[in-house]
Amino acid sequence: MNSLNIIALDPKNPQHARDLVDLLDLYASGPSGRGYGLEVSVKEKLPELLASQAHYRGWLAYRNKEALGLVNAFLGVSTFRAKQLLNIHDICVHPKALHQGIGRALLEHVEQAALGEACCKMTLEVLEGNKAAVGAYLKAGFKP
Repeated sequence: MNSLNIIALDPKNPQHARDLVDLLDLYASGPSGRGYGLEVSVKEKLPELLASQAHYRGWLAYRNKEALGLVNAFLGVSTFRAKQLLNIHDICVHPKALHQGIGRALLEHVEQAALGEACCKMTLEVLEGNKAAVGAYLKAGFKP
């Protein structure tokens, strides 16, 4: 298996924007998403909207120049600690690359990035019916 390369996502970069939209559309369409793809207007607007958000953080995982994983996250604030936190809003892996450690590698990379920004914690959102993701997050150390 060739090595995985995880990079910061720049929504202004045309290739990153395409990969972002393609992976998110696959995720939305699948059983872990909502069962249907993104609307055309969302695909057109999302990269520019994310680029305009100073608190947006994103990462793409590539193998052989093919985008196989995505994380969309946002900086927030822990009011109880008066420190930044990082909320993972989306994490998705291309269906053909499931169970290859890409999600785990993305989570580990994002954790290091959050520590680099002095975040006091990471949070994430997951549909409770997404048993595979819930199990993976518990295994990674997240708590409900």
